[in-house]
Amino acid sequence: MIDEQAVTKPGADRGFVFQQYSLLPWKTTSQNVEFGLRIKGIAKAKRRELVNEYLNRVGLYKHRDSYPHQLSGGMKQRASIVRALINSPSVLLMDEPFSALDAQTRYMMQELLMEIWNDFKTTVIFVTHDIEEAVLLGDRILVMGVNPGHIKEDIAINLKRPRHINDTLTPEFIQISRQVLATIREETLKSMEC
Repeated sequence: MIDEQAVTKPGADRGFVFQQYSLLPWKTTSQNVEFGLRIKGIAKAKRRELVNEYLNRVGLYKHRDSYPHQLSGGMKQRASIVRALINSPSVLLMDEPFSALDAQTRYMMQELLMEIWNDFKTTVIFVTHDIEEAVLLGDRILVMGVNPGHIKEDIAINLKRPRHINDTLTPEFIQISRQVLATIREETLKSMEC
């Protein structure tokens, strides 16, 4: 269910950012970002205006005519995020989107995502195995249990927003991270039992 409506088929009300960059290799950055708008029948001038605005927002405007093979990993992921957001989805689903990035680029992408969320307020469901990332980005952390898969714990993150990477050093942040780690550790030990 999304916005109290059953999900029965793909739709523009859901954006998805995959672990692997899912840009179409034969299209430029601009063409990749405008793809959903084109399918929705948005006029060419309006598409161009929106694409330029979004690319400028994430620092990709000067790379609008580049193809995916000409972009770094962080650039590809920014383009993927913008492509999902430009359609104004009710929910943005993100499956470990920063896992393939180096540490510095990952921090930059986390900060960019927090800025985008602050501006758009789109609901984001973010899958990650990184505890620090979950605490930094989330308002809730749902820890999965094993055998069979289930929600083991629902942990509220009551840290003030906006958040920044430096917040990871605060006692409150560390306490929440320890709580999540303890829950995950308990489940990991269960999965190792014979």
